[in-house]
Amino acid sequence: MLDSALEVLRLQTSGEASAVEIAEQAMAAIEASQPTHNAYTHVDRQAAMATAKSVDARRAAGETLGPLAGVPVAVKDVLCTNDMPTTCSSEMLRGFRPPYDATVVEKLRAADAVIVGKTNMDEFAMGASTETSAFGITRNPWDLERTPGGSSGGAVAAVAAGTVPLSLGTDTGGSIRQPSAFCGVTGLKPTYGRVSRYGLVAFASSLDQVGPIAWSAADCALLMNVIAGYEPRDSTSLNKDVPDYTVATQSTDLRGIRIGVLRESMQAEGIDPAVQQAVAHAIGVFAELGAEIIDVDLPHREYWVPTYYVIAPSEASSNLSRFDGAHYGHRADGASDLLSMYCRSRAEGFGAEVKRRIMVGTYALSEGYADEYYNKALKVRRLIRGDYDAAFSQVDLLLGPVTPTPAFRLGDKIDDPIQMYLCDLFTVGANLAGVPALSLPGGFDPSGLPIGIQLQAPTLEESRLFFAGSAFQSLTDYHTKRPNQ
Repeated sequence: MLDSALEVLRLQTSGEASAVEIAEQAMAAIEASQPTHNAYTHVDRQAAMATAKSVDARRAAGETLGPLAGVPVAVKDVLCTNDMPTTCSSEMLRGFRPPYDATVVEKLRAADAVIVGKTNMDEFAMGASTETSAFGITRNPWDLERTPGGSSGGAVAAVAAGTVPLSLGTDTGGSIRQPSAFCGVTGLKPTYGRVSRYGLVAFASSLDQVGPIAWSAADCALLMNVIAGYEPRDSTSLNKDVPDYTVATQSTDLRGIRIGVLRESMQAEGIDPAVQQAVAHAIGVFAELGAEIIDVDLPHREYWVPTYYVIAPSEASSNLSRFDGAHYGHRADGASDLLSMYCRSRAEGFGAEVKRRIMVGTYALSEGYADEYYNKALKVRRLIRGDYDAAFSQVDLLLGPVTPTPAFRLGDKIDDPIQMYLCDLFTVGANLAGVPALSLPGGFDPSGLPIGIQLQAPTLEESRLFFAGSAFQSLTDYHTKRPNQ
């Protein structure tokens, strides 16, 4: 099982394994896992092996290699790759091959990572269970009858199933953190603008962020070092210096760190007792590490989900208008005129959840309703950001749950959009405020399903998250547990 990127690097530098041998191991793991978990939409064995051979040859020649040399990495199928299809797991883009790479993919290639393929997801990143994919559902490696979460379910399942030590996901309202919690791995949503969105097929442009997924905070920090930074082709990219995030993982002394606990979140209606116990245990661990624990509140927390589910569909309605059968995407056959071609192409190309969100967003933006819905949601969003600013004037980090429950059964919520949307209860706040947030393995429920805990930090303080996350993982072993062990 490919557990750790840091271990993969060590094996190569010590001569215990070559990049080709590691790539072969990854390919064998994917071939064994794919029929069961369906984590991938496309696997490129030929390209992966060619990259691995190049890494070995350059190492033998004494060349300087990138920081991810020979490390297998999977990429969510919402990020453009010029040598592989980018489908967003939708019929609308089935078979589409972009003419360019996303910035984060360019950075992976420059770091000499071995990109093994593209991972399954909820269609156009709209979902919380990876059940809306046109390429079939993805199953949770811990329990095949349960969801891996979404929308980055394939990216997370690829790590949890042991096929790669690192993967890239995207997080618009919790799409890295929620599946990370469901599958017992570590996942980061960075500060908005910290990682370039150039080449990311947009869902909600003011919320989307690309982030790393791995078993440990240390591995996430390694990948974050590669993908973070300014990109002039992305107008929302932050022109700020990027620290070495791996330095933050080398200390476990949290004395002087103030951690705010969202007590009210732990008492929310519908939260599973095992989730409450995991957060309570985490409080004890952080206190043992020297952190000061302070109760805090985010007064507008109850408005997170309704605010998100006005803003995100509104932006989706605008972003997905380009997929009309003429400019981009699937074109229906046999249409008699332009209007019917548009209508039939979108009806055939989009799935039910995408259609639902487009209609909600279009309504919220329509004449006579924009002030009542979209513009009011923007005002509430500013209040939510104010809550975070006030909290971070008192504490260094916020601690709470990631999800109300462990992974639910496949099919349980797919026909109940409201219950599905409530999976985002504790995650959408960070996206609305633009702050970074980290999901850490925090325990297990009585049936053995993973539970995640969430740390949130002020903008551009990912190092603080890696510091606290690594310290937590130095005293706990949840991130070392594997499915079927």
